[in-house]
Amino acid sequence: MALENNPLKQYFRRPAVYIKLPSQGKYYQPGILDMPVNEEVPIYPMTAIDEITTKTPDALYNGSAMADLIRSCVPNIKDPWAINSMDIDAILIGIRAAAGGSDMEIESNCPACEVIGKYGLNLIAMLGQMRPGDYDKELEINDLKIKFRPLSYKEMNEASIGQIEIQRVFFMLEQETDEELRKQKSQDALKKVTELTIKLLTGAIEYIETPTTRVDDKSFISDFLKNCDKTVYVTIRDHNGNLKAQTEIKPLKIKCVNCSHDYEQPFTLNSSDFFV
Repeated sequence: MALENNPLKQYFRRPAVYIKLPSQGKYYQPGILDMPVNEEVPIYPMTAIDEITTKTPDALYNGSAMADLIRSCVPNIKDPWAINSMDIDAILIGIRAAAGGSDMEIESNCPACEVIGKYGLNLIAMLGQMRPGDYDKELEINDLKIKFRPLSYKEMNEASIGQIEIQRVFFMLEQETDEELRKQKSQDALKKVTELTIKLLTGAIEYIETPTTRVDDKSFISDFLKNCDKTVYVTIRDHNGNLKAQTEIKPLKIKCVNCSHDYEQPFTLNSSDFFV
C-alpha cells in the first residue's frame, strides 16, 4: 500500500482508460463496487509487481493472479472475486488497453489456406460492442418462474479448475490399458461432469417461484435440477446458456490477408496478452 505522506505520490500511475461495465453496476452486493457518478470505471496501468504476479503458474491456475491484477488496476472494485460474469471480459480488456493502448495485434490461422496472418484489433471499439444479458426477466415453465443471476468470478474460476481436473482424468484414461478399470474411471469422470454442470446451473439460479412460495435455498434448487423432467432441465440449461452467450465477446470476423477467405475466430485474453 502506498504511503500517504510520500512526496513522490504525484508521480504515481494514473488512470489510462475509463470503461462502462456491461452490467452497469447491477447485480452487485453493497461494498463490492464503488461505481462513479458517470458510471465510467477508471483503469490503471499495471505495475512491475502485477507483471510478476501474472507470471506465477500457481497464481494463474487458482485464479488469484487475475484477482490481484484487477485489485491493483481497478481500485473501484473492492472484491475482484465477486465480479459478475457480465463484466469480467470488459475489465480484462480495459486492463490490456491501459497497459498497451487501444490497438492490439493478434495472429490467426486461416482455415482455408492455413496461413498465419497478423491482424489489428481495436480494444476500445470491442468494449463498445459488449452487451449484457437480460437477467431481470424470469423464465416461465408451466407454473414455475425461474430467476437467473450472473455467476461471480469466484464461481467461474472454481468451475474452470473443475473442468481442468476432469480433462486430466480423461487424458489419463487414454493411457489406461485395463479395459474394466478404464470403463469404471470413465463412468466416474462422466458423473463428475454432471455434478459440475448441476453445481454451475444451481449457482446461476437466484430463485424458483411456485404459485405458493419462492425457493432460494441452493440445496433445494440443486435437488430440483437433479429430479425434474429432462425437458424442463434442458429448457433451464439452454436459457442460462443463452444469457451467458449474450454477454460473451462475439467471435472476430477476419478476412485472410493471403487468400481473402472470410471466417470467424473466438477471442480470449491470455495472461501473456498483458505483457506489451
